[in-house]
Amino acid sequence: MNWSVQFGAMKTLVRTSVFLLAALLLPHCHRTGSEGQAEVAGPAVKAKVEVLKKEAVETSYEAVGTVRPVSSATIQSRIVGHVVAVNVKEGDSVEPGQALINIDDREARAQLQKAESGLNEAQQSREEVERATQATAQGKAAADAGKSLAQTTFERYRNLSQQQAVSRQAYDEAEAKQKAATAESARAGEMYQSLRAKRNEVDARIAQAEAELKNARVMLSYTQLTAPMAGRVTMKNVDVGDMAAPGVSLLEIEARDHWRLEVTVDEAHVGRIEPGNKAAVVIDALGAPPLDGVVAEIVPAADPASRSFLVKVELPPAETLRSGIFGRAQFAGIERPTMTIPATAVTERGQITGVFAVDERGVAHLRIIRTGKRFGERIEVLSGLNEGDRVVIENVERVSDGARVEP
Repeated sequence: MNWSVQFGAMKTLVRTSVFLLAALLLPHCHRTGSEGQAEVAGPAVKAKVEVLKKEAVETSYEAVGTVRPVSSATIQSRIVGHVVAVNVKEGDSVEPGQALINIDDREARAQLQKAESGLNEAQQSREEVERATQATAQGKAAADAGKSLAQTTFERYRNLSQQQAVSRQAYDEAEAKQKAATAESARAGEMYQSLRAKRNEVDARIAQAEAELKNARVMLSYTQLTAPMAGRVTMKNVDVGDMAAPGVSLLEIEARDHWRLEVTVDEAHVGRIEPGNKAAVVIDALGAPPLDGVVAEIVPAADPASRSFLVKVELPPAETLRSGIFGRAQFAGIERPTMTIPATAVTERGQITGVFAVDERGVAHLRIIRTGKRFGERIEVLSGLNEGDRVVIENVERVSDGARVEP
């Protein structure tokens, strides 16, 4: 390849482009007077001029986010065991209490039977102790009665002995019977107290056995995992034969009739949004009219990376909503200072949008601007103009760059 020939052709192309550009710009150039100011030729154009200033306008703010369920649940096992049945699949609707997963329950049932046997044994022991206690109570009552009779008889014989009305042998026999009756009453009382202590011990054993039985029933209930709420299965991470263990996610369930859109709002606008505000929510994937959303919660902490806040917009029930889809929330009634111009002031030149700004000498200059939202007959100006600039807003088609304008 002849590089010198190619380079020469490129220089020729550049030179030709420069000449063409100069030829296009030449009609718009003005001669310079002795004082360095552009000379304005031609008659003045009468046109209405407006001084720009910022005014508070009511506008809507749009934030994007993701649809999330208001409530969701992760199904996990509380025991270690093999999965013997999975009763649902992804996409299935479930109701509260519906059986989802069954875990091998043989060990739990064995523990339940053991606890039931322990409770039965303790209850039988209590029945035996209760019968013995009742019998001992009756014996104690009889011993107390015999002791009272023997004490009364002994006191009578003692008085008679002092009067020498009975023999010494009769007195000794009465005294011996009183002592024997007292000893028998004391023995019966000790036995009764012992049986009462044993009954209390058996009662404690029964309470322990009942607690073990309750725990065994709870452990058995852990072998069947049920739905905690009405919803839809969105994820299944388990199959028959897998080992279930605490901390391992088996199923994911999301509420199917209660949704919200979680959007990020920058710090400049979050102060104008409050819980209870209405928002029009557009779900592009549904292709349906906007949903009537209500601001339910504003997370008070901002994301330090994006300087934005998470706003949760509650949505009305809709069967077509799904977790994770894209959505847009439009918050109306937000006022902000904005600089606008009449739509009649805007001129389009190909891909260029501009206006004619009038300087202090009354000369119009084409300014390239970037526009934003439209508010009725006025258009927001994002860049290209400053507050205090004067802009032609009528007869724009008669104004050209460099023309003199008379308001």
